[in-house]
Amino acid sequence: MKANSFSALLAGAVLLALSGCASVRGSADCPADARDLPLQSLYGRWDAHFDGLPAVAAVQLGKHPDYDGVRGTITRHGANPAKAAVAQLAGDVDDEGALSIDESQDGRAISAVWSGKLQAGSCGREFRGTWRNAADESTHPFVLSKAVAQEGKQ
Repeated sequence: MKANSFSALLAGAVLLALSGCASVRGSADCPADARDLPLQSLYGRWDAHFDGLPAVAAVQLGKHPDYDGVRGTITRHGANPAKAAVAQLAGDVDDEGALSIDESQDGRAISAVWSGKLQAGSCGREFRGTWRNAADESTHPFVLSKAVAQEGKQ
C-alpha cells in the first residue's frame, strides 16, 4: 500500500511539474489575474513582440522608487543593431487587472501606452494586449513574455 501511495504522489508531482506552474509556494505562482501577482514577479527581463515587427524588443523592469509599480526600459533593435532605441517605462497593474505601462522616448512626455492582460495558464509569464502610439494614436498588438534566463530568478 505504501508503494501505491508513493507512486500516486510521484505521478501527481510529475503532472504538476509538467504543467509549468509547479513551485514550492504552490498555486499562488499561477494566478488567473494580474492583481494576484506579487509585484516582484514583474521584475526582470521580458521579451516584447509587436505585431508586424520581426525584431524582439528587450524590456527590463524593476521596482519603482516612488510607488507600488515598476520602472524600467525597453530597447528596440531595428535594422541596425548598433543604433538601438531605448525608451523609459513606468507602470503598474490597474484596478481591472491590466498591466498598464507608460512609455517615454525623452523621459518627460508619454510617447506610448501599453495595456495588457495576464494570459491564463502562463503563471505570470505572459501578457497580451495593445500598444498605443501617442503621436498618431495607432495601435499594435503586443506579447510580453518573461525571458527564459529570468525564470526562477525573481
